[in-house]
Formats: sequence, C-alpha cells, structure tokens
Amino acid sequence: MKAKKILFLLGVGATLLTTNLMADDANARAIMEKVDARDDGTTLEQDMLMVLIDKNGNERTRDLKSYSKDFGADEHRTLFFKSPADVKNTAFLTYDYDDGAKDDDQWLYLPALKKVKRIPSTDKSSSFMGSDFSYFDMTDRDLEDYDFKILKETKVRGNDAWMIEATPRNQETIDESGYTKTIAIVRKDNYMVVRAINFMTNGKKKYLDLKQIHQESGIWLVDEMTMTTKKGKDTLHKTILTFSNVALNAPISDDVFTTRRLEKGL
Repeated sequence: MKAKKILFLLGVGATLLTTNLMADDANARAIMEKVDARDDGTTLEQDMLMVLIDKNGNERTRDLKSYSKDFGADEHRTLFFKSPADVKNTAFLTYDYDDGAKDDDQWLYLPALKKVKRIPSTDKSSSFMGSDFSYFDMTDRDLEDYDFKILKETKVRGNDAWMIEATPRNQETIDESGYTKTIAIVRKDNYMVVRAINFMTNGKKKYLDLKQIHQESGIWLVDEMTMTTKKGKDTLHKTILTFSNVALNAPISDDVFTTRRLEKGL
C-alpha cells in the first residue's frame, strides 16, 4: 500500500505561491516523497486494541478489526468495532484516493441509528470515536499541500533520523486538518515517520510516537503507537493502539470495503 497522492490546490495567489515554492526545501521534499512511496504491502488484516486514557488516568478499551487493501493506486481501509457494547458494530470506511483532485471519502456506520454517515471535510479535524486521532489522521496527507524543511539530524531509539517541518501551503489545508504545522521525525533506514508533533489551531499539540515496529517480508509494520494531546506540559488525553494477529498480503474480499458491508458488520 502506497500513499502516492499529489494535489495542487488552485486559487492560490501568485505572490503566495512564489513564496511557498521558495520556502520548500528540495532535500526535505525528496525525503518525504520516499516516505510517501514506502511499500507497506498490498493488503493488511490485523486486530487492534485501542486504549483511551483521560487526564486523570482513567482508561477505556476498545477492540477492533482492521482491513486495508490497494485498489490500483488508491487504498481503502475498514475498521470494525467488536467491543465494548456501547461501540460494538460501529464501523468506519475510508477511501484514500491517489488522485489529488478528488477528496478522500470517509463513512461511519452507527448501529444505534442503523445509518451510514458520510464524514464531510469540515468535520475531519474532529476526534475519531473519542480518541486523540482525528478523521484527518486516518488518511494520508497530500505532499503538495505542504512545504517541507529539514530542521536537523537526530536519533530516535538509537536510529539515525531527520527532523522535518511540514507547513501547510494554504488556509484550506489548515481548516481541514486542524493543524498549523507538523514536525516529523523520519528514520533514515526505513523512511518511516516514527514520531511527530502536530501543532493544533486551538493552541494544543498532539504527539505521535511509534513505540514499537517490526519488519516482516521486507515491510515495516507497527506493533504499538500512541497519540497524546497536551496543552503546555499538561497531558489532556492519550490513545494507545496495539496491533496483533497480523496477516500481510493475504487475500481480502473487495466487498469488505463497501458501505453495505459496514451495515452488515463482521
């Protein structure tokens, strides 16, 4: 599965466009293009455990089943909530389009309403199912929406890495994502973003950390990741995702990635 989308947004003034192009670092962009093109398999099926932790340390857990599949240059993903009872049979579907001129599609099935709801772009910065991940975080970013700059070279857990700043080129991207900029840590050996700080429009920050990864058949997969929301030094909320029972490049039926299947469930 590869995120290969390139989107050139129209309606940007000539002066602003010239400034943005001058601000973009070719070396940083080349690195992010390799991140974007990194092979992560054709299909991926896995179990997910989501742990939600509030500022007082109270925890809630959710069990999910996750499917991903390449459809040509596009990627489709489906999540089914298995437990607890208050979210059981909730399902989420996203179509990540390679065509940057086409907005990604997302749908959420709510069993209490027995209805599939399409997620509009105006809602993509909101929380996904009470977690620290937003709907925007559930899709890949279009490289041409951003200027990139290498801030410095660093190390993460003993591995050489680059620290790269991504700045949105226009207000539309800021409004949709809810982020004014992102600082990403990219490992040099595998071109994975293993840490990131997302600067939110409300003054808060969200910290992504891939705590544990492993390589399988030449492809790097995530075992555990966290997203932590902070205001200043105070932790407001944290989400932990752990992955197990991974099946890489195994057959997955196309109908898993349809809104009808969301209603049907697992």
